Amino acid sequence: MGRFLFFFFLLILSIVTHAQQRPPFDRVAVQRNYDSAFAVIKAMLDKTTTSSFKRAVFVTENAYRENKLSYSKFDSDVQRLVKLCKSTIDRGGFIYNERDKAEVSKYWSVFMVMKNLHIMEKDTVKGSIRKLTPFNYDFNDFWGEEDWTNMFVHKLMKTNTGNCHSLPFLYKILCEDLGAKAYLAMAPNHIYIKHYSRKNGWYNTELTSGQFPIDAWIMASGYVHLSAIQNGVYMDTLSSKQSLAVCVTDLAKGYERKFGEAANPEFIQKCVDLSLKYYPNYVNALILKAEIEKKKFEKYIVNKKAEYPSDVFSDPEAKAIYDNMEKLYFSIHQLGYRMMPKEMYESWLLELSKEREKYSNKIISKEFSTTNK
Repeated sequence: MGRFLFFFFLLILSIVTHAQQRPPFDRVAVQRNYDSAFAVIKAMLDKTTTSSFKRAVFVTENAYRENKLSYSKFDSDVQRLVKLCKSTIDRGGFIYNERDKAEVSKYWSVFMVMKNLHIMEKDTVKGSIRKLTPFNYDFNDFWGEEDWTNMFVHKLMKTNTGNCHSLPFLYKILCEDLGAKAYLAMAPNHIYIKHYSRKNGWYNTELTSGQFPIDAWIMASGYVHLSAIQNGVYMDTLSSKQSLAVCVTDLAKGYERKFGEAANPEFIQKCVDLSLKYYPNYVNALILKAEIEKKKFEKYIVNKKAEYPSDVFSDPEAKAIYDNMEKLYFSIHQLGYRMMPKEMYESWLLELSKEREKYSNKIISKEFSTTNK
């Protein structure tokens, strides 16, 4: 009985996929698009082609959008922002005198363009003047439960509103196109940026609220278990390959949303396996892997017309599936993963915005508050 209850307790940890209305689409063509996107990112991870986080993000989003997006348009939109970052640096205003000023100035310029600048820009195509405003957090469907495209960088650049997925992704893309380093870092249901400077060491950049929270505050959220930090689940810098592994898992999650019940578990499985190969403790990939086993077990119960899961435990095949699923959920728990409820996450975001002075790195905040003249 204890094992049975443990199983259902662990199911609470799993991410719930909400059903959404899907217009008809060519399943064969879309499957081909997803296979192609997978091959592109796999080649980057296997070092058979040049690694590009920007390209990986694009192909992931483009597969979901049925290959209707243009990479040249996507890159053009990115380059427009890169140009603004460069002009921000050229105008000066950033007071920092260490040897790595050229590098840190790039961090500053991206932050200014995304979070602080209100400027007028001439549209070279239409000849009109448009106002560029900061990129803000969109509290509407911030987990992409109703519309998966709310997670996309494309949506962020089109509407100037995004979430804790698209905002740090765009920030990293801009930094890398400027020739600067930017490291993704994880918190419960959240992604932010870590940077290093000679003057201040490692510090956090939070794009959802436009501030620089200290590590102690992130840990104090109550959902960052010590073992999760020790195991590199949360608050650690992601390598380039780990960042690409995140894109592979995003590809699998988008695929699952796109196809629904018709999703091929083998495709999701190969995405998860590739992601875990380069990022073994990536919780989202581990959860997807456990979900695959859970669905296998549920299907087995239905096929056997069993009333309770325990009714099929005498079957070696069912027992093997169940044991593997339980092992995965237990390992996720042991890594320190604790799922933050949606309502608490929203409160966490609001607190992050309202308690800026209390939780922000005051030195970094002061340096980055400088505005261009």
